[in-house]
Amino acid sequence: MSQQLSPESAGVLSDALRRELVAFRRDLHMHPELGHQEVRTTAVVKERLERAGLAPRVLDCGTGLVCDIRPAGDAGRLPLLALRADLDALPIPDTKTVAYRSTVPGRAHACGHDVHTTVVLGAGLVLAGLAARGALPQPVRLIFQPAEEVLPGGATDAIDSGVLDGVGRILALHCDPKVDAGRIGLKTGAITSACDRLEIRLTGDGGHTARPHLTTDLVTAAARVITDVPALLARRVDTRAGLAVTWGRLTTGHASNVIPQRAEISGTMRCLELSAWRAAKDLVEEAVGEVARLHQAKYEIDYIRGVPPVVNEETTTALLAAAMTERFGAGSVEPTEQSLGGEDFSWYLEQVPGAMARLGVRVPGDGERPGAPPRDIHQGDFDVDESAIGVGVELLTTTALLDAAERP
Repeated sequence: MSQQLSPESAGVLSDALRRELVAFRRDLHMHPELGHQEVRTTAVVKERLERAGLAPRVLDCGTGLVCDIRPAGDAGRLPLLALRADLDALPIPDTKTVAYRSTVPGRAHACGHDVHTTVVLGAGLVLAGLAARGALPQPVRLIFQPAEEVLPGGATDAIDSGVLDGVGRILALHCDPKVDAGRIGLKTGAITSACDRLEIRLTGDGGHTARPHLTTDLVTAAARVITDVPALLARRVDTRAGLAVTWGRLTTGHASNVIPQRAEISGTMRCLELSAWRAAKDLVEEAVGEVARLHQAKYEIDYIRGVPPVVNEETTTALLAAAMTERFGAGSVEPTEQSLGGEDFSWYLEQVPGAMARLGVRVPGDGERPGAPPRDIHQGDFDVDESAIGVGVELLTTTALLDAAERP
């Protein structure tokens, strides 16, 4: 990655656009919408792209957008570089005390999707400006997908709408509150984990707690499923695969002296390796069945496939690192670990090469607060250093221009 870009062609943000994007992000933050309900979000992004002279198309599923930016004279022969954002919010309350706090009760942009959307929009506006001046060297596709938080992810809806047709490479950013604003985290290979959902129902003859030997003791059976299934899996899968089943809900019984007839258990399966994810469904179902039968409980399992790991392709990861270093200098890229979180960006990478970078959104020095709890995504007080928006935009525009410069 030796190609250097001149300042005139590097896709740098103007101060006016920088201020506009912060305001745009705050507007999205105040109006969060859940997966497959992003009607207003889709509309405001579409309107801004149309004002820039672009022609966005709403995805077939009803929310989300795709929008191409093409150089003058391009006849569709060059492969597209895709920039992907996600639109949806989370069903949790916003607990911050800021002017742009969510106005929707029980809804918050607590994973940074408002930032992701704003960054890709900003990159699109900058690149559209280059195209209008005849300075865009390759076509770029903007993808604003719905429902990243809804398994198996709105990426599948976007792909079904044809967003990868003609795409040669795809990029994405994800907010990381453990990385300072002005920096990114990168890793070649798997950067997130696979995530599936489990819904288990146990049934059997209940009865009086004085005579458990005449019943199917579903409380004990459910307790053993919760403790024994993870233990069995730990001995049936290579520990390096990091396969972990964690339970989030157990519902059974209504009285202290009645053994119930039904128990429900919900949880997730997460693992680090793609091969383990592909084998996990059969292994989990087998382990649940063994434990349930041991306690003479009937069982049903809904194993909901979620997402495979995001596996960053080597060349694209190096391209992001080179662009970040070119624009923001040595030391702006730091190594990052594979997380156990799931991300449906993985579905795109099953079909085309690409990579996701972790966009630093922490106020520099905030991680050094004595005794303060670490800030994290999926919490009601999540917020970002808004200077990260400009960093994300210029990272994506610089990467797009470097990618074109490196093509043969």
